[in-house]
Amino acid sequence: MSDARVTRRLLLAGLGSAAVSALPGCDSATPRAARQVAATPAATAGPTSGGASAGAPVRGEAALRRKIASLLVVGFRGERARDAEWVLRAVRDGLGGVILFDRELQTDKPRNITSPAQVAALTKALRDASPGRRLIVSVDQEGGKVARLNPGDGFPASQSQAQIGAANSTATTRGWAQGLVHSLTSAGFNLNYAPVADLAVNPDNPAVAKLGRSFSNQVDVVVKNATEEIQVHRAAGVKTSIKHFPGLGSATANTDFAVVDVSDSWTPRELEPFQRLIAGGVTDSVLVAHLLNRQLDPDLPASLSRAVVTDLLRGRLGWQGPTVSDDMQAVAITARFGRDEAVALALEAGLDLLVFANQQVYDPNVVDETIDDVVALVRSGRLTEARIDQSVARVDALRPRR
Repeated sequence: MSDARVTRRLLLAGLGSAAVSALPGCDSATPRAARQVAATPAATAGPTSGGASAGAPVRGEAALRRKIASLLVVGFRGERARDAEWVLRAVRDGLGGVILFDRELQTDKPRNITSPAQVAALTKALRDASPGRRLIVSVDQEGGKVARLNPGDGFPASQSQAQIGAANSTATTRGWAQGLVHSLTSAGFNLNYAPVADLAVNPDNPAVAKLGRSFSNQVDVVVKNATEEIQVHRAAGVKTSIKHFPGLGSATANTDFAVVDVSDSWTPRELEPFQRLIAGGVTDSVLVAHLLNRQLDPDLPASLSRAVVTDLLRGRLGWQGPTVSDDMQAVAITARFGRDEAVALALEAGLDLLVFANQQVYDPNVVDETIDDVVALVRSGRLTEARIDQSVARVDALRPRR
């Protein structure tokens, strides 16, 4: 589709297609010992994070570590909190959030969810361990094939977004969303990585259309139904995250398992649902995809690109709220970047909440080591503590109220 391509310069200048013109105006190779030496304690005071609000203030490096911890969401193995002591310890120390799954990716064995009563007890134990009980407890509950709370574990069946979009009825969408939200609230979740705002422009897309994850290939249908779904979530106190910015609908592969390049298939029209949901005031957070789109950034995937996150999403689209990463352990990232460099680029780009699903690989040290690395980035001057504070403030909006 070379005729439809727009350059990054044209896109960001608002001179591309009508869709665009309508928009509102430390390296992984560095030895860990060296990075830890760089992360020497500082005497400067810093505010506590949103997740560390209870108790007396902490200062210096301890405060910085708690702030960084509050920007991380991790997955773990276990049906009870005591099955993963490292997670409980991290939660007590100010971890931002957890993400739960029904099955292990590689083995299809039960992971965190086996029954409504079991998962409710698990999430309660995690929230009780969190300072101020402000832990983000998150899940992917889109409906249809992507529903971690499903009939196999005692939850009601749910239709897919594609089925709801085909009906395109406000009453149908509201009833469907109420069913999703009832499962979420009864199980103790307060953040749902949904709805999918991608346009189903490629019917053979294995990551979106083939799984029934998009409401439609029509912007109006996507916006109407996503708006209704978000409003139902909000009424019940559950936050949402629209995804996968800047649009995964034209992809031919899944970023969880491959490097996905949409440079020749993506069009600016795929931004429209995101733009309209943001402008309509119904967005809680935006999840940024790991896809490569050279129309927007010639080198970096969207999630690690300042051109996409800061210039396009925050600049052109005007989004000033929290941004969320897709799984930082996905193949689309790990095939090219080490974790340390990916985290550095993501924070430099403007992402706020970094998700480590611990599904592709399982790393119980991911929280401590990521915090070590970000502290080293701050001490080296590559990141500023003020930049961390920006994300802490934005992520605080996603947390449950005290």
